Amino acid sequence: MPATALHRYLIALGSNVRHPRHGAPAQVLRAAARALDDAGLALQAFSPIIASAPLGPSRRRYANACAVIATRLDPPQLLAQLQGLEHRFGRVRRGAPWRARTLDLDIVLWSGGALADIHANLVIPHPAFRQRPFVIGPALHVAPDWRDPLTGLATKHLASRLTRRRPAPR
Repeated sequence: MPATALHRYLIALGSNVRHPRHGAPAQVLRAAARALDDAGLALQAFSPIIASAPLGPSRRRYANACAVIATRLDPPQLLAQLQGLEHRFGRVRRGAPWRARTLDLDIVLWSGGALADIHANLVIPHPAFRQRPFVIGPALHVAPDWRDPLTGLATKHLASRLTRRRPAPR
């Protein structure tokens, strides 16, 4: 079997539930970063961890971060591995979306550009990442020049758009 190309991925990490072994959400993210690396997903960069307000019905604040990893896995294979890691950290995928979770891992961008795989229920870039400061902020630390293949804008430009002050309506 021929070797496949090495891919780079920007992964968003989130947690708002304490883990019995790893501790508070920020410690869960640090443990998840180590687990990514231990699973053969070469951790190239890990952002500072930030706190953010939850989306949806959860009332618990989130710890969020971004990681850049390198692997030969294609996106559906990586998604399966990330979901397995979420499960090992206690994530249960049923019920309402945006509920409290021990670990959430999302593929935000990858070096192969855009992808829509209906069989894997996977869209890259992540459809909502451009409007989420809790993704763009950490991504700015580890991938400021990575370009969104749909808009052509670098992460640093997307961050600027999210944080710039808009003039008050007249």
